[in-house]
Amino acid sequence: MKKSIPIGISNFKELIEGNYYFVDKTSVIKEFIRNSAQVILTPRPRRFGKTLNMSIIKHFFDMNEENKHLFKGLKIEQDKETMKLNQKYPVIFISFKGIKYENMEDAIKAFASVLSDVYKKYMYLLDGDNMVDIEKREFNKVLNKEADIVLLSSAISNLMAYLSEYHNKKVILLIDEYDVPIQEGYIKGYYEKIISFERNMLSEALKDNNYLEKAMLTGILRVAKESIFSGLNNLKVSSLTGFEFSEKFGFTESEVIELLKYYNLQKELIKIKDWYNGYIFGDTTIYNPWSVLNYLDNIREGLKAYWINTSANDLIKGILSRGNEEIKRDLEILISGEKIKKVVNDNIVMTEIEDSSENLWSFLLFTGYLKVSNKETVDGDLVCELKVPNKEVYTFYRNIIKKWFSESISSTKYNAMIKALITGDIKVFEYILKEFVLNSISYFDIGGKEPEKVYHAFVLGMLISLSDDYYVKSNKESGYGRYDVMLVPKEVSKLAIIIEFKKISDFSKDTMEEATEEALKQIKDMNYRAELIEGNVENIIELAIVFRGKEVKVTKR
Repeated sequence: MKKSIPIGISNFKELIEGNYYFVDKTSVIKEFIRNSAQVILTPRPRRFGKTLNMSIIKHFFDMNEENKHLFKGLKIEQDKETMKLNQKYPVIFISFKGIKYENMEDAIKAFASVLSDVYKKYMYLLDGDNMVDIEKREFNKVLNKEADIVLLSSAISNLMAYLSEYHNKKVILLIDEYDVPIQEGYIKGYYEKIISFERNMLSEALKDNNYLEKAMLTGILRVAKESIFSGLNNLKVSSLTGFEFSEKFGFTESEVIELLKYYNLQKELIKIKDWYNGYIFGDTTIYNPWSVLNYLDNIREGLKAYWINTSANDLIKGILSRGNEEIKRDLEILISGEKIKKVVNDNIVMTEIEDSSENLWSFLLFTGYLKVSNKETVDGDLVCELKVPNKEVYTFYRNIIKKWFSESISSTKYNAMIKALITGDIKVFEYILKEFVLNSISYFDIGGKEPEKVYHAFVLGMLISLSDDYYVKSNKESGYGRYDVMLVPKEVSKLAIIIEFKKISDFSKDTMEEATEEALKQIKDMNYRAELIEGNVENIIELAIVFRGKEVKVTKR
């Protein structure tokens, strides 16, 4: 009988004893313990195996467990030196992933609850001779969820001291999803307060702590600039652009092939590669483990966006919708399947994500919505070529863009507008476009004075709605210049469209008619048709779309 597919099981002991299929990542133990840093931060996208890896490390080192049987026949068992450390340390394993609350008061209550559950596992310490009365009272306050914020800040470091004194061994500390409360605080408006609290808590546990043997923290982002790890000279960050732990999170291609062989599903590799592959950690190609396993478990339902649908993605959607003209233009390039070149900074500061496009693209990279296709160091900066990693993530961007349009114009009207465009019914197209511009200028541009944003939003909509039948090209070279938009039919018999946009300032003396003639003249003089003619496309129309504020004029030639 085949082993079960482990959907949502991140407890290593449960996975092994429950006879689930296990992609062997036990070599993470060796890489963790042999790493030169005392504190290791390994940011990775959600659902890429962070919690399971922490559980593997926890069950291996924990001296309070009988766990040698869990590692029988696995890779780490072959490493005799590392196996000597099996069950040799007290281990504290804490997860912050459930701390998602509307306000700081509830977040603190959630921390109190999490720490109470952790303390329950070590109640035997109260029976020892190492703790004095005041320590026992403080232990019980945390245990009973009666600790104030000062005691909560010290709760992890205090427990480390109690364990170390009791066992006469230093402690291994594992903190999973440390940045979940930070992101929630940013979204819900109590960011500075949660940063201050976590800074105090983690500093006490990790900085100059004589009871610490080694620590690992996981999350989605490195947020070191916020001074959470201020002055922590024993911290090493192993981000997804680096080479350490590059094969330990997510599935490598060889692991996916072995997985498919086990279930006699080798023929599914190409589909899986298109939909769930595409990530690069260090120089290793990585598949999304959550989506691969869910697809194999629901194979009759076909290929779906499993990973994307596990989160509301509210933060990312909000940032992209508020994005400036440059961000919309870069998004066009990405949706077209091309690359953008950006400086990547892994010191993400939540409050600065929207300050520059580089911060946004770095954020999208580290959260799993982009991949690095090439990288180089230029004047000390990491410069990366970024792409949409796979079809699953493409559906995320597609759905965001569809939502933008549904909030500014009905999908029925937008589809009618696009249909009128590609059939050459320019009067209907112009009529609906005017309504679209009237509604969407206020949505895509708060100031209402930048139709360029509407233009880029319009192009994004065409990229999504016409991609099956057209190549939608924006700002590309043809003839002697760069056209604004070109719709190139995949069937050469269909209508091709060249579009030139013109904006007239409120202070300009130019008329709409003069701007229209200028746009059509530019299409002709620059010979934008050259690309289409070279591709044997003969049915071509040229459009001038002229803006003055919220007034729009469309002219066909």
